[in-house]
Amino acid sequence: MLSLRQIEQIIKGRVLKFSEDAPIAYLLLDSRKIISPLNSLFFAIKGKRHDGHKFIADLYREGVRNFVVEKQAQVNPSHYYEANIVEVDNAIDALQEVAAFHRAQFTIPVIGITGSNGKTIVKEWLSQLLAKDYNIVRSPKSYNSQTGVPLSVWEINDQHTLGIFEAGISLPGEMEKLEKIIKPTIGVFTTIGAAHDEGFESRKQKINEKLKLFKEVEILFYHKDYEELDVEITKNYSKLKKFTWSFKSPADLVVKEVRKDGRKTNIHAFYKEKSLNFTIPFSDDASIENVVHGIAVLLYFNIDPHELQSRLQGLHNIAMRLELKEGINSCYIVDDTYNNDLGGLSIAINFLDQQKQKELKTVILSDLLETGIEEGELYLKIGRMMQEKSIDRFIGIGETISKNKNAFRLNSSFYNSVEEFLAELNEDDFKDEMILVKGARVFHFEKIIRRLQQKAHGTVLEVNLDALSNNLNFYRSRLKPQTKVMVMVKAFAYGSGSFEVANLLQFHRVDYLAVAYADEGALLRENGISLPIMVMNPSAATFDKLFQYNLEPEIYTFKILKEYLDFLKTNEVSAKIHLKIDTGMKRLGFEENDIKELAIILKQEVSRLQIASIFTHLAGADEEAHDSFTMQQMEKFKRLAHYLEEKLAIKTLKHALNSAGIVRFPAEQMDMVRLGIGLYGIEATGILQEQLQTVGTLKTIISQIKEVKKGETVGYCRKGKADEDTVIATIAVGYADGYDRRFSNGKGKALVNGKLCPIIGNVCMDMCMLDITGVNAYEGDEVILFGEDLPIYTLAAEIGTIPYEILTNVSERVKRVFYAE
Repeated sequence: MLSLRQIEQIIKGRVLKFSEDAPIAYLLLDSRKIISPLNSLFFAIKGKRHDGHKFIADLYREGVRNFVVEKQAQVNPSHYYEANIVEVDNAIDALQEVAAFHRAQFTIPVIGITGSNGKTIVKEWLSQLLAKDYNIVRSPKSYNSQTGVPLSVWEINDQHTLGIFEAGISLPGEMEKLEKIIKPTIGVFTTIGAAHDEGFESRKQKINEKLKLFKEVEILFYHKDYEELDVEITKNYSKLKKFTWSFKSPADLVVKEVRKDGRKTNIHAFYKEKSLNFTIPFSDDASIENVVHGIAVLLYFNIDPHELQSRLQGLHNIAMRLELKEGINSCYIVDDTYNNDLGGLSIAINFLDQQKQKELKTVILSDLLETGIEEGELYLKIGRMMQEKSIDRFIGIGETISKNKNAFRLNSSFYNSVEEFLAELNEDDFKDEMILVKGARVFHFEKIIRRLQQKAHGTVLEVNLDALSNNLNFYRSRLKPQTKVMVMVKAFAYGSGSFEVANLLQFHRVDYLAVAYADEGALLRENGISLPIMVMNPSAATFDKLFQYNLEPEIYTFKILKEYLDFLKTNEVSAKIHLKIDTGMKRLGFEENDIKELAIILKQEVSRLQIASIFTHLAGADEEAHDSFTMQQMEKFKRLAHYLEEKLAIKTLKHALNSAGIVRFPAEQMDMVRLGIGLYGIEATGILQEQLQTVGTLKTIISQIKEVKKGETVGYCRKGKADEDTVIATIAVGYADGYDRRFSNGKGKALVNGKLCPIIGNVCMDMCMLDITGVNAYEGDEVILFGEDLPIYTLAAEIGTIPYEILTNVSERVKRVFYAE
């Protein structure tokens, strides 16, 4: 652990303010992830879409006292009486210098991993395979970036005997910085492919940039069949010791035969002229390749082949993300059941802390294995973490954590095993709370998840919260600093789940939410959302609810205005409203010839009504063909809004731009913009689609596989006909789930184990059939109906509709699973 004074000298910063020295245990980049405020050092990073300096005041209120800031931010030290503030040119550079200094204090072997794909899986599997031999420190999740790597390396302590860190780059020059931090002694290059090609002049340049990670390693492992990679290593690293493996050419490890047997694979290989046979619990090509990397490393480490086979049998798929699921009795479950290192626990606790849907928070945790920390110290640290994050209840499962129960000074209970816990479990004891379930795989915490999770059929909509954050930041990056953001969460947040999306938006401090109906707004309030909420379709029957839940109605006709005024007068109250002006959409709103009368009425009611905003809706902002009409709308709106402000002697928020307008008309931002479909990963203009990330993935499972003979028919009305012997899979999704019936008879397609398979026959209410002829698939396998590799806009084009319809049609009976990497 370094002191702040030491860090100041390492980064050669300028001290703006010094209160008192402090030991630094945590390097902090995200204001959501405070563990121990007084021992945290916050690096305020200013990026293209995010500025950490905006969160300094909040962090100071939370008890953080140590800050590294950038010169151009011009932080005023006098605002932070007890703080220590160090100024640097670049906060990321400073973070990396601290991590590099820390790494230099340890002489343990370190495996560095890079490549286009498979980095995280290889890292995790190597950790599993070598866990018996070493106390391992490794990158949590996929922390392989310019900021993720230093945070990972900072976790090394005196108890560790091996480090395993991954490094990813997207631009030239980045790997040299990561090499100085990781300083690997052993290198693994996984694959080379198209990922991040756009950041480099050529594939050759990308390979050589990645290889800079290994300039001082003792040995480099790589797959020789990647010819471009082999050529560059052979040419430029002739003196470097190498361990190669191949499916087809001479190498240190030659895989002679790969025989798939159901979901297992038998591998026959030769190493040092010895014949070796291994069976692994995977059959997909990517997993086979990733496992062979692990076999190569362990053979080099002189692990006996029989022992290696035993360890290979224990490999399991890696849970790379935190999942938020609906639970019993109005609970939410944070599922992190296969990852239980200390770094992962910090990430999970911070994710739990961000969820505001329920006030009560419970943690169910197993023994932490192979942390490299003495158990008494470890559980005292975890106990303090629970207290600092205000966890209401703690449940420990395992003999070691039970033995250290005195470390947990909060409402807690302990069980020696999952079976003991489940035997005593009363489901009524869990109600209206957030529950983090986190355990080592050997404890089989999936049994707990099954008991606590709300029962669901096999079709789920996975919602990527990190992608939502990315998309929000993308649109914010295109706005002026003073421009406010209203986000549309109507229609169940475009099908993505209102409460969970709104909670994330509230954390990211959007200025307004908008819903279609008062009931939607009321539910958001009941689930902890305190942001201002505009209701787009108010009615007299819901005025009580508007007032009860502090919701702000959109007023678009004299009728609704009069009815709302009567309600306010009767109840002797006042309220905020939003005025909608119709400038050409011809849907809702006051027309131009209404504006004078509207101004007269509103001027008489200044004590009853506060105009929160005036806005209009653009009819064709997404298409260049309508630009002249759009500009006519803008001119009319500005003129009418100015008239109202002048007559009422007010200054209010004005807004017109939707998602498409933000991209195409940046000069017309005014006071606020309304972000809708863009947040959910659909760039309405199509111009900048590559800048957005996929938010929703609709998945289901194969219920049954059948063989259909040539000439036989499939489904209702015998619409599907087999032109030849065919293999079909019945999948658990239909039009009642929102999978459109127009996808029938080949119009729709789905991904089965990476292969695109057409719908055969008609889509039924609860299921449909796929032609999976030639695809290696089994009952229970996952099927993707839309997602990153099968975009919604592609599906929409197939049936002549728009992405909005595909997304919002996903039925509420389809369970939503929210996750963060």
